[in-house]
Amino acid sequence: MKIILTHEVSGLGGPGDIVEVKDGFGRNYLLPQGFAILWTKGAEKQVASIKRARAARDVRDLGHANEIKTQLEGLKVTLSARAGQGGRLFGSVTANEVADAVKAAGGPVLDKRKIELPAHIKSTGGYTVQIKLHSDVTAKFNLNVVAAK
Repeated sequence: MKIILTHEVSGLGGPGDIVEVKDGFGRNYLLPQGFAILWTKGAEKQVASIKRARAARDVRDLGHANEIKTQLEGLKVTLSARAGQGGRLFGSVTANEVADAVKAAGGPVLDKRKIELPAHIKSTGGYTVQIKLHSDVTAKFNLNVVAAK
Protein backbone atom coordinates (compact mmCIF):
# COMPACT_ATOMS: atom_id res chain seq x y z
CA MET A 1 0.00 0.00 0.00
CA LYS A 2 1.37 3.39 -0.98
CA ILE A 3 0.64 6.18 1.52
CA ILE A 4 1.63 9.76 2.29
CA LEU A 5 2.63 10.43 5.90
CA THR A 6 1.00 13.43 7.57
CA HIS A 7 2.80 13.08 10.92
CA GLU A 8 6.21 11.90 12.13
CA VAL A 9 6.19 8.09 12.40
CA SER A 10 9.31 6.53 13.91
CA GLY A 11 10.89 4.02 11.57
CA LEU A 12 8.99 5.28 8.52
CA GLY A 13 9.59 8.99 7.99
CA GLY A 14 8.23 12.45 8.46
CA PRO A 15 5.30 14.45 7.17
CA GLY A 16 5.09 14.56 3.41
CA ASP A 17 7.08 11.38 2.80
CA ILE A 18 5.61 8.88 0.36
CA VAL A 19 6.21 5.35 1.65
CA GLU A 20 5.20 1.80 0.85
CA VAL A 21 3.82 -0.17 3.84
CA LYS A 22 2.05 -3.47 4.39
CA ASP A 23 -1.69 -3.27 3.78
CA GLY A 24 -2.67 -4.19 7.34
CA PHE A 25 -0.35 -1.65 8.95
CA GLY A 26 -1.66 1.14 6.75
CA ARG A 27 -5.35 0.18 6.91
CA ASN A 28 -5.50 -0.73 10.62
CA TYR A 29 -3.10 1.77 12.20
CA LEU A 30 -1.77 4.63 10.07
CA LEU A 31 -4.98 5.67 8.31
CA PRO A 32 -7.39 5.46 11.31
CA GLN A 33 -4.95 7.31 13.60
CA GLY A 34 -4.59 10.10 11.02
CA PHE A 35 -0.85 9.53 10.60
CA ALA A 36 -1.21 9.04 6.84
CA ILE A 37 -3.47 9.46 3.83
CA LEU A 38 -3.83 7.18 0.82
CA TRP A 39 -1.59 8.01 -2.10
CA THR A 40 -3.30 9.45 -5.17
CA LYS A 41 -2.11 11.87 -7.82
CA GLY A 42 -4.17 14.62 -6.21
CA ALA A 43 -2.87 13.81 -2.74
CA GLU A 44 0.68 13.90 -4.04
CA LYS A 45 0.13 17.57 -4.89
CA GLN A 46 -0.71 18.16 -1.22
CA VAL A 47 2.74 16.84 -0.30
CA ALA A 48 4.28 20.12 -1.42
CA SER A 49 2.15 22.13 1.03
CA ILE A 50 2.87 19.66 3.86
CA LYS A 51 6.62 19.94 3.23
CA ARG A 52 6.43 23.75 3.07
CA ALA A 53 4.71 23.81 6.48
CA ARG A 54 7.33 21.45 7.92
CA ALA A 55 10.17 23.59 6.54
CA ALA A 56 8.69 26.68 8.17
CA ARG A 57 8.58 24.91 11.57
CA ASP A 58 11.96 23.23 11.39
CA VAL A 59 15.23 24.86 12.24
CA ARG A 60 17.07 25.82 9.07
CA ASP A 61 20.57 24.52 9.84
CA LEU A 62 23.12 23.88 12.57
CA GLY A 63 24.09 27.56 12.83
CA HIS A 64 20.48 28.61 13.28
CA ALA A 65 20.00 25.91 15.93
CA ASN A 66 23.03 27.18 17.89
CA GLU A 67 21.70 30.73 17.63
CA ILE A 68 18.33 29.67 19.08
CA LYS A 69 20.13 27.64 21.77
CA THR A 70 22.07 30.67 23.04
CA GLN A 71 18.89 32.75 22.97
CA LEU A 72 16.98 30.12 25.00
CA GLU A 73 19.71 29.60 27.58
CA GLY A 74 19.73 33.33 28.33
CA LEU A 75 16.01 33.48 29.04
CA LYS A 76 14.28 33.57 32.41
CA VAL A 77 11.05 31.69 31.77
CA THR A 78 8.29 31.89 34.38
CA LEU A 79 5.03 30.01 34.04
CA SER A 80 2.10 30.81 36.28
CA ALA A 81 -0.39 28.01 36.93
CA ARG A 82 -3.31 27.49 39.28
CA ALA A 83 -2.12 25.84 42.47
CA GLY A 84 -3.58 24.77 45.78
CA GLN A 85 -2.05 24.79 49.22
CA GLY A 86 1.49 23.51 49.43
CA GLY A 87 2.25 24.46 45.81
CA ARG A 88 0.49 21.47 44.25
CA LEU A 89 -0.90 22.32 40.82
CA PHE A 90 -4.40 21.61 39.59
CA GLY A 91 -3.40 19.36 36.68
CA SER A 92 0.09 19.45 35.21
CA VAL A 93 2.15 21.71 32.99
CA THR A 94 2.05 20.75 29.29
CA ALA A 95 4.58 21.29 26.52
CA ASN A 96 2.16 23.71 24.88
CA GLU A 97 2.09 25.88 28.02
CA VAL A 98 5.91 25.84 28.13
CA ALA A 99 6.09 26.96 24.48
CA ASP A 100 3.68 29.81 25.22
CA ALA A 101 5.73 30.84 28.30
CA VAL A 102 8.95 30.92 26.24
CA LYS A 103 7.25 33.10 23.63
CA ALA A 104 5.89 35.42 26.36
CA ALA A 105 9.39 35.71 27.87
CA GLY A 106 10.68 37.06 24.55
CA GLY A 107 12.02 33.80 23.18
CA PRO A 108 11.49 32.18 19.79
CA VAL A 109 8.35 30.32 18.74
CA LEU A 110 8.94 26.64 19.55
CA ASP A 111 7.37 23.45 18.24
CA LYS A 112 5.70 21.80 21.24
CA ARG A 113 6.64 18.34 19.92
CA LYS A 114 10.35 19.14 20.35
CA ILE A 115 9.99 20.07 24.04
CA GLU A 116 11.07 17.36 26.48
CA LEU A 117 9.71 17.89 29.99
CA PRO A 118 11.70 16.28 32.84
CA ALA A 119 8.60 14.46 34.17
CA HIS A 120 5.05 15.44 34.92
CA ILE A 121 5.31 18.92 36.40
CA LYS A 122 2.66 18.90 39.12
CA SER A 123 4.03 21.36 41.68
CA THR A 124 5.54 24.82 41.81
CA GLY A 125 9.30 25.26 41.70
CA GLY A 126 12.21 25.25 39.29
CA TYR A 127 12.63 22.69 36.51
CA THR A 128 15.13 22.11 33.71
CA VAL A 129 13.49 21.69 30.31
CA GLN A 130 15.23 20.32 27.20
CA ILE A 131 14.42 21.19 23.61
CA LYS A 132 15.73 19.13 20.69
CA LEU A 133 16.39 21.90 18.14
CA HIS A 134 18.47 19.87 15.69
CA SER A 135 19.81 16.34 15.55
CA ASP A 136 23.09 17.66 17.02
CA VAL A 137 21.81 20.53 19.19
CA THR A 138 19.81 20.26 22.40
CA ALA A 139 19.06 23.39 24.40
CA LYS A 140 18.35 23.44 28.14
CA PHE A 141 16.75 26.24 30.08
CA ASN A 142 15.29 26.74 33.53
CA LEU A 143 11.54 26.96 33.93
CA ASN A 144 10.15 28.50 37.11
CA VAL A 145 6.57 27.44 37.86
CA VAL A 146 4.76 29.79 40.22
CA ALA A 147 1.24 29.80 41.64
CA ALA A 148 -1.20 32.09 39.85
CA LYS A 149 -2.62 34.87 41.96
